[in-house]
Amino acid sequence: MTPQTLLILAFFFLAICLDTVCGVLFGKFMNKLTGGKINPLIGAAGISAYPMAARVVQREGLKHNKFNFLLMHAIGANTVGQVGSVIIAAAIMLSVLQGMGIVP
Repeated sequence: MTPQTLLILAFFFLAICLDTVCGVLFGKFMNKLTGGKINPLIGAAGISAYPMAARVVQREGLKHNKFNFLLMHAIGANTVGQVGSVIIAAAIMLSVLQGMGIVP
């Protein structure tokens, strides 16, 4: 483990934490906007940790209300997060290849 590797791991941890917090805050915003029709926990599933984030949302929702069935909604948000990550990664890869002159 080099200091550079530890720094990368620290940035990864920070990114996951910020992504989850921002997702929950946006979920709370959507909850207020729709008059309580959207559970704010769904926002935490938007990260691309597929499908673990959705299962954690389902488990936490059941802890607070045994009639919460969030898994299908959380999987939908989770899938969109995964697709968004793939599109961003592909765009970065294409721009690097274009900069190298490999892709016109």
